[in-house]
Order: sequence, then structure tokens, then C-alpha cells
Amino acid sequence: MRLGVLDVGSNTVHLLVVDAHPGARPLPAYSHKVELKLAELLDDEGAIDDAGVERLIAQILDARQVAEDKGVEEVLPFATSAVREAANGEQVLARVAEETGIDLGVLSGEDEARLTFLAARRWFGWSAGRLLVLDIGGGSLEIAYGIDEQPDAAVSLPLGAGRLTAALPGDPPSPEDVRALRKHVRAQIARTVAEFARLGTPDHVVGTSKTFKQLARIAGAARSAEGLYTQRTLSRRALEEWVPRLAAMPVDERAMLPGVSEGRARQLLAGALVAEGAMDLFELDELEICPWALREGVILRRLDRMPLPLR
Repeated sequence: MRLGVLDVGSNTVHLLVVDAHPGARPLPAYSHKVELKLAELLDDEGAIDDAGVERLIAQILDARQVAEDKGVEEVLPFATSAVREAANGEQVLARVAEETGIDLGVLSGEDEARLTFLAARRWFGWSAGRLLVLDIGGGSLEIAYGIDEQPDAAVSLPLGAGRLTAALPGDPPSPEDVRALRKHVRAQIARTVAEFARLGTPDHVVGTSKTFKQLARIAGAARSAEGLYTQRTLSRRALEEWVPRLAAMPVDERAMLPGVSEGRARQLLAGALVAEGAMDLFELDELEICPWALREGVILRRLDRMPLPLR
């Protein structure tokens, strides 16, 4: 069957269309993505302003039309931290449902971590052993660890690349602002380290999300054109070299780096500070980039609930 996952995130409204059935790998058929950056559309009270809600509704209506045009049988809609934490989140959800007919389910941070972990587990398989999965989104950082398909530990921290970029107002930002954000990021991550350390050393460390993919690319990983199954890694040493370079670059120079989109260039430094802090505090020398993340986890969970075909 053809499924659509509608992901209303902190950075984008993304419809991913896949052909899928139980027991098979979901095959991407179409991707429709628009940058909205909901996390930057909050007013002084932490609510999504009226203009932001109007833009969100317009993008969801566009995505709904695309899903119909592409023959999607079922849409799995969800929202993450930007809507979850907005002061008027409930009102936004009600208005979206009324004007689009789409009921957005709001995932908790732990839900995000668990579904992303499921996607990474399915991608790498049981032979990967104990997995540690890191995912840097626009609004939050998810960390999950485990040996099965459900992680033994899963946390979400308010350390998304989009959210933190507000703390770096200059172009390039001042060294004082970079140092202050670095200190904040590491203090937040350090609170979780003991919870994961007691579970033992992971056999395989995975990074998902656009931020990790872009950081790996500028550090020398293969281009996306070289295929989904090409191994891509990111080392802590490379991050330690790139963070000061990114901090010294204005946004337009970052946008010229390989694999960095213009819309994401502004967030790249904040994301790099989170990635470097996590790898340092968890004592990780290297991680592998996983092509699958939250959206694929949502699809896989839906497929798990479908009956297997009888032959």
C-alpha cells in the first residue's frame, strides 16, 4: 500500500510518500518538503503567532493535496517539539483539524527517541548489537540506547539546532555567545550521561537527522549521489576541527560548504556544538550516519500493526 507520513517539525513540514507492506523495506516514492521554521514563529509568550498558524495550515493543505495526487491510501500525521511546547499548541491543533481535516498527533520527546531508535535498529539489524542513537532535530536532541527494538533508555533534551540558534545572534556570532552556548549544551547533556553509562558500552553508535548528515558531509563523507547504502561516518576529531571554523564563518559562507543547504546554514553551528558535546561527553570517537530516522520509525510501527499476508 502507499503510505504518507506528514511530519510537522520545528524546521519543516515534510510529507514522505512510501510504498510499503508488512515484512518488506519501505520504498520512498515521493518527498514534499517546505521550510516553515515553526520554532522561530513564536511570540513573546511562547505561542505560535497568527501568521505562523496560517502558514502552517496552508502547508498542510498543500501536503494533503500532494498525498491525494500521489495516490496515498493513508496519511500518518504527527507534530513534534515546536507544536508540543507552544503555549497555544492545543488551539493550533484544533484549528488545523477544523480547517484541514487532519488530526495531528503530538509525539512526546521520548516517543521521538523510541521511534527513531526503531528505525536505526531495523536499518542496521541485530548484528549491530547494543545501539546508541543520537538525533538532533530543530527543537530537541533525542538519545536512545538498547539491544532490542525498544530502547532500554530514551531521553529528549531541548537542544535542537533551530531552537539554540537564537542564542547566536551575530553573523558570525561573538566568541562569548559561542562559549556560553557551548557551556549550556554540555551542562544539559552531562545530566543524562550517567543514565546511559550504567547500561554499558554500545557496540555501534548512530547519528540521524539532517544536522548529522551535513556535518558528516563537510567532514568528508560521501555525497548523497553516491547512494543510500554508502557508509558515512563522522568522527569527534573532525567535529573538533570544524566547530571553530564554523563559528568564524558568516552564514553565507556556511551555505557554500558541500551538502549544506541555504536554509540550514544558519543552524549548522548550533547543531555542531550539540553533536560535539554529545560525542565528547559520551566518549564517542566516531558514529555512523543512518539514512532512516523518525519518519521511517513511524512507518515501521504502522506496518508492524498490519496483518501479514497469507500465501
